[in-house]
Amino acid sequence: MDVKKETVRGFYDRLRRLYEERLPFNRVLGITVTSVTSDGGTMAFSMREDLIGNVFHRTLHGGVISSVLDAVGGLTASASLVPRAAGLSEEAVREMFAQVGTIDLRVDYLRPGRGERFTAGGRIMRSGRKVAVVRMEMHNEDNLLVAVGTGTYMVG
Repeated sequence: MDVKKETVRGFYDRLRRLYEERLPFNRVLGITVTSVTSDGGTMAFSMREDLIGNVFHRTLHGGVISSVLDAVGGLTASASLVPRAAGLSEEAVREMFAQVGTIDLRVDYLRPGRGERFTAGGRIMRSGRKVAVVRMEMHNEDNLLVAVGTGTYMVG
C-alpha cells in the first residue's frame, strides 16, 4: 500500500468527519457527507418539519438551501487542499484547514425545495494558493435541480 495514498485517504476521511460530526450547524441540518475527493464533495440530508420555509407548500427554507450549498462548497474547497497537506505536520495541517472560510456566496433558487431527500454537490472551478472558486448544485430525490451556487473560499 502506498503510504502517501493512504495519507490522502485519511485526510478525506477526516474532512468527512469534520463536516458531518464536528460542525454544529451541519449536525442541526442533518447533513451526511456522501463523498469527498480532490475534485469535489457531495452531501445529503432529509426534509424535516423544522426545515420548512413555506408551510403552505411544505418546501425547504431558502436559508437551508444556501447553508447546505455553502457547506458543500466549503467541503469542496477544503478537499482541494488535501494534496498540499500530505506530508505536513499535524499542526501545519490544522492551520491550513483552519484558514478555509467563505469570502463570497451566490445562490440562484431555480425551483421550490420540494422533496424528501436532497443532495448537494460541489466541484472546483479554480483553486489557487489563496482562493478557491466552487460551483455547487442541489437536487431533490427525483434529480430535479433546486438551486445552484457559486462560492469563493479562502484557502490560504
